[in-house]
Amino acid sequence: MTLAELESGKLAVVKHLKLNHQEKELGKRLLAIGITPDKQIQVIRKASFGGPLHIRLGSTTEIAIRRQEAKMVQVHCLNSL
Repeated sequence: MTLAELESGKLAVVKHLKLNHQEKELGKRLLAIGITPDKQIQVIRKASFGGPLHIRLGSTTEIAIRRQEAKMVQVHCLNSL
């Protein structure tokens, strides 16, 4: 499942980033902002009309990312919550 598919409010853990050769720099950026393997992640809200996702990394960091970037983040949904 990708981060873009995760329902709002559900907790997940990042498994890996699914990137092709042209997206290598984007992968570095996602890692730099904290989207790393085994990191807890949660979609707080999804903007309408294909807008960005408001996500929480860990317990304190909140950011917004584009849906096309969220489709590159493979996650494993947690049963809790």
